[in-house]
Amino acid sequence: MRREEKAKYIDNLAAELQASSIVYLTDTADLTVESVNSLRRRCFQANIKMRVVKNALLQKAMDKVEGKNYSGLSSVLKGSTSIMFSEVANAPAKLIQDFRKKSEKPLLKGAYIDEAIFVGDNQLVVLEALKSKEELVGEIIGLLQSPAKNVLSGLKGAGGKIAGILKTLEERGK
Repeated sequence: MRREEKAKYIDNLAAELQASSIVYLTDTADLTVESVNSLRRRCFQANIKMRVVKNALLQKAMDKVEGKNYSGLSSVLKGSTSIMFSEVANAPAKLIQDFRKKSEKPLLKGAYIDEAIFVGDNQLVVLEALKSKEELVGEIIGLLQSPAKNVLSGLKGAGGKIAGILKTLEERGK
């Protein structure tokens, strides 16, 4: 690759890093061509963008991104590296776990999720348990609705009791 091509590649990669708040770095070495193609197909179906990158060029692109600190991921840039971009924080982790039912790889090298850095394959379980923004919003709405529902059901129940008492008293008075 010529110097101009490398500069353009680094600029494009830096733009992708800037645009995404969810980045996974994986090790896909030793996977067969068929396995890599299957992994790419699954990534495409899950709306995850995957590409193989050179570590030195990725490091330069990470250094070029402003407002994001990727320094915690520098230590994992060894060997074969594939990068995954996603819009859902736990989607790549779930995909990797599912793919590893048939294969030992890909291994998680590290991840950058909304300014948090996760390093090591042992973090895959933690990343898989992360909830999406939609799930969190749904839980918050459910928690906010719960007290209101309790108050309304209490009022309905109490109102029914009062009406029953009044009706009984009215019938006694006749």
